Amino acid sequence: MRFKWKLSLLALLSLILIAFFMLTDAGGNWDYILPRRGMKILAMVITGGTIAVSTVIFQTITNNRILTPSILGLDSLYMLLQTAAIFLVGSGSAMMMNRNLNFLLTVVAMVLFSGLLYRLLFKKEGSNIYFLLLLGLIFGTFFSSISTFMQVLIDPNEFLMVQDRMFASFNNIHTDLVWVGLAVIALGTVFMWPFLKYLDVLSLGKDQAINLGVDYDRVMKRLFLIIAVFISIATALVGPITFLGLLVANVTYEFMKTYKHSYLFAASILISIIALVGGQLLVERVFTFTTTLSVIINFTGGVYFLYLLLRERS
Repeated sequence: MRFKWKLSLLALLSLILIAFFMLTDAGGNWDYILPRRGMKILAMVITGGTIAVSTVIFQTITNNRILTPSILGLDSLYMLLQTAAIFLVGSGSAMMMNRNLNFLLTVVAMVLFSGLLYRLLFKKEGSNIYFLLLLGLIFGTFFSSISTFMQVLIDPNEFLMVQDRMFASFNNIHTDLVWVGLAVIALGTVFMWPFLKYLDVLSLGKDQAINLGVDYDRVMKRLFLIIAVFISIATALVGPITFLGLLVANVTYEFMKTYKHSYLFAASILISIIALVGGQLLVERVFTFTTTLSVIINFTGGVYFLYLLLRERS
């Protein structure tokens, strides 16, 4: 019962923040303001929900609460794709001007890259999951280095467009992209649903899960695919938010204090909504757009990450 009360509290706080975000300083222009703000809220729900669920799954199957899916190099690949498009064909190319095409190509490329990593991992029996994380870290560093090299060479005016893609933003959300992302997430959720029942067992570790009858490699492949799709959609929709998953997942563990993923998923989604909506309110009402939401989230998440490292050490 106490878990339901905690979820109810989080849901109430989320609704209060959303209502405050939607109604503050509306000035009576409801027909114009409500749809725009409503689209921002929907984008926050999609982004926060996908990142939260992906991070909880990722930390469960790696049995490590410090790792996040960003270690796979998907954020670095996103920046490489955006930088390479401007470097090779210019800011006026179809990929940069057509947001739908950019979104589709980015998601496909990131999912294919993830599939390559999984193939390298699972083609041999007994491969360690940390080999996958090491590959992701190496590729992420490689992609980041190439991106930096191209950013130095491109025209300064075009670099401003690249710089705009470096930080997550909810201010210019394309309506079509939100609905496309929502449809893909719905399909991914249907695909993921049969495998959620294994997560409570996977949290015990690989050996225990296999002893309890879990088809470990098959389940891992499906869950990694879902992680790749969800993170790709969130990153392609608004941009990279590196520390959001780490912050939300660990706050969820501390607040809920349970191993049951049905509660963890619901709480992590609500906490991510609180973090994003609350952060966006700070950006708009306190800092008056002098900073971005990703800067606030990454600063807070970075401090919390250092706290986790120091706590684990002690």
